[in-house]
Amino acid sequence: MKQIEIYTDGACSGNPGKGGWGAILVYKGKEKEICGGEAETTNNRMELTAVIEALSQLKEPCEVLVTTDSKYVCDAVEKKWVYSWQKNGWKKADKKPALNVDLWMKLLPLLEEHNVTFKWVKGHNGHPYNERCDELAVHFYLNM
Repeated sequence: MKQIEIYTDGACSGNPGKGGWGAILVYKGKEKEICGGEAETTNNRMELTAVIEALSQLKEPCEVLVTTDSKYVCDAVEKKWVYSWQKNGWKKADKKPALNVDLWMKLLPLLEEHNVTFKWVKGHNGHPYNERCDELAVHFYLNM
């Protein structure tokens, strides 16, 4: 299996508001940057979209390390919350509806296709790839 590193970030001006996402895929020292955004969204939706869009770039099953500053995404997957939400009809443990179900439904098949591990890093703390992903995300929504 190919080993890929993915770095992602989402950004939003207002929450909800204009938002953007950025991702960098790294394979054998080569980097590919992608970004996008939406006119009316939330930070968590942009964080999720960055991961979905990056994983969607892969053309075959891969071993993937996703590095993100989103505790929401990391914890939901690594602590298996999203699988409980899905099993419980997209309800959280407190019986409230899970948010961003449409995006989680896009992400889950990608997580099945690839062997994905998530790593959390503190945002805006000097991590070069995290900083670059933030620049991509912010640049995108500022220029919408």
